[in-house]
Amino acid sequence: MAATAIQRFPQHKYVDAVRWLPLQSAFDRFAVLALFDFDSDASSIEIHSLNPNPRSLEPHSSWSSPSRVSSLKASHFLQKPLIVASTSSGSLHFLFSDSSVATLESEVSIPEGALHSVPASCVDLLDGGVECVTVGEDGKVNLVGIGDSNLNYRRLFDSAGLVSYTAVSWASPMEFATGGYGFGLHWWDQRKPGGPVSQFKGNWDKKLTSGIVHSIDIHPSRKHTCLAGGSLGTVFAWDLRWQQQPIILSGAGAGAGGNTAVQSISESEVWEVQYDRCIKPNTSSTRILPSMICSEDGILGVIEQGEEPIELLAEPCAINSFDIDRHNPSDVICSLEWEAVAILTRQ
Repeated sequence: MAATAIQRFPQHKYVDAVRWLPLQSAFDRFAVLALFDFDSDASSIEIHSLNPNPRSLEPHSSWSSPSRVSSLKASHFLQKPLIVASTSSGSLHFLFSDSSVATLESEVSIPEGALHSVPASCVDLLDGGVECVTVGEDGKVNLVGIGDSNLNYRRLFDSAGLVSYTAVSWASPMEFATGGYGFGLHWWDQRKPGGPVSQFKGNWDKKLTSGIVHSIDIHPSRKHTCLAGGSLGTVFAWDLRWQQQPIILSGAGAGAGGNTAVQSISESEVWEVQYDRCIKPNTSSTRILPSMICSEDGILGVIEQGEEPIELLAEPCAINSFDIDRHNPSDVICSLEWEAVAILTRQ
């Protein structure tokens, strides 16, 4: 597997996050960018169209954000594209787009302070867009239901600041996982209220006790396994069936338990992890499915258990987010810290 084409598209603004917009047709493709202009101190979310010949990324529709975007997700709701964004001021916004031309049509929001006493660290949208989960460093976990023109929300849990949450990912319509400090992971089930139903503490290495989980992904075919990435280049999997035995895939804890065969692809913050949909999973294998990561030291790469990691990009700046196209998984979009977006096409 190798990148057959890498194209960079300058933005002249800081790119905080990127997402593919769910495909509406086989001919039109769009990306969502969260942008910040240092000169004007203005933040925005823009939909850009990807034009094939010559390949270009052109602004298509824009929405001004009240503050910098801290988390960005895209899905669909009632057959229309839906974008959700949390901001550094603590507000949460839902942007609805036209299904045919991908123009932003309407927006509903929850004001700052309603969900979190500090800015929400992470949000995740359930496939189909009917519900959103938000977590924050204040230890609050909230569920937001999405209606035709309104939002309803409820507090699922409040740790009163004893635990901080920095990452979240849905596993099913009733279950999700959260991550936080000390490489801790919590598993939640809405049918069992009162707190997490299972917990994992990242104590396999003393120097990891201050590590932070920045990103979580859960594959629909293996709901029992939680993939996490965070500080010190660490990527690991937590299998609910063997709860206190992490499977180290990369990073500072790679040599834990004498597992010197694990190679680290990065030594800095891993900002995002996703299972790599371009590689067809072997359903009979017990190995962790291949994953893609991006990092503060400019690496975009693929990690596969028991294999040498593959670098797809090695940039002189941070790669702070990426997204694999669900409909065309050979295409990956990523945000480069130095005011650019890169699109990779693999074969």
